[in-house]
Amino acid sequence: MSKRDYYEVLGVNRTASDQEIKSAYRRLALLHHPDKNPNNPSAEEKFKEAAEAYQILADTEQRQRYDRFGHAGVSSGAGQGWGAPGFGGIEDILGDLFGFGDVFSGGRGGARRSAAQRGADLRYDLEITLEDAYNGMTAQLRIPRLETCETCKGNGAAVGTQPENCSNCGGTGQVRYQQGFFSVARTCQPCRGAGRVVKSPCPDCRGAGRIEREKQMEVKIPAGVETGSRLRVQGEGEDGTQGGPSGDLYVVIHLAEHERFERQGNNLYASLPITFAQAALGSDVYVGKIDGEEKIKVPSGTQTGTVFRLKGKGMPVLGSRGRGDLFVAVSVVTPTSLTREQRKLLEQLSVVENKDLEDKGLVDKVRDIFG
Repeated sequence: MSKRDYYEVLGVNRTASDQEIKSAYRRLALLHHPDKNPNNPSAEEKFKEAAEAYQILADTEQRQRYDRFGHAGVSSGAGQGWGAPGFGGIEDILGDLFGFGDVFSGGRGGARRSAAQRGADLRYDLEITLEDAYNGMTAQLRIPRLETCETCKGNGAAVGTQPENCSNCGGTGQVRYQQGFFSVARTCQPCRGAGRVVKSPCPDCRGAGRIEREKQMEVKIPAGVETGSRLRVQGEGEDGTQGGPSGDLYVVIHLAEHERFERQGNNLYASLPITFAQAALGSDVYVGKIDGEEKIKVPSGTQTGTVFRLKGKGMPVLGSRGRGDLFVAVSVVTPTSLTREQRKLLEQLSVVENKDLEDKGLVDKVRDIFG
């Protein structure tokens, strides 16, 4: 079953402030908390669903990813468990409501918390031409990102040393104490929940375990993409920490303006300038396409604004064999300068046209008289 929208879960709109999101979660946590709803699996599921939604929306970076990419952008960041990084805010709220921070603290004892975290997703905005979108292409990208430090293999410790168990929490990543009938668990501040501390930091990454580098890669852009298309490159985001999985890279497409064609969906639109003689007498003309030319027949008497449809000559449909259409609007061009011969011919034509108009006027007068 697909996940519900996080804003819908909390009952807030997408422009809700941080305080509105926090208040909505407090209300739902109080309503569905397992201690208030014993032996009620439905309430427990709603409680977990609200906690997952709050975990994402209360974090500015996670919320931005969710707004851009939906659940796909934060799929590895949600539902990691109550001991996962990022739940400090939830623990604080539960502590305020019920007097304890870790809902599932009972029975966990002093188990070590995993310090591994998934790497961040990255976004790359790529501008391509209409021709590239028509044919498909392979883009050469240079992506700055955090990668695992090769010197310390990601543990942050200098060569010849290892991270040591945190003396404050004994390596569990949590500090526990009794508060009434409950066992309260808080994230250990000295080690930030990792359970280990680095006393001799790696000189290359300064103890972070990751270092910023620029990676060159090839990304295939399929035919038919348009502005706003997002391509996901799995595992090409930032490396995770402490052995965690890498994030993903999202390539967002932007089409540059074209000098001849305008795109609307899978259809293309263009103008076709023709001469007065071609419009009056009719003619075979060639229409430019992205991949060549197409001959069309312009009937005699064609007017400016007439649109011809070339079926299947537009853009490829992304992920399909179909194609859009090409629409060509005719524009009769009036010459701005004339040769002596052209002027003479047009003057002769003008005499004939004026006579036709006068005869037509006489016919109209006779029709008016005799009804």
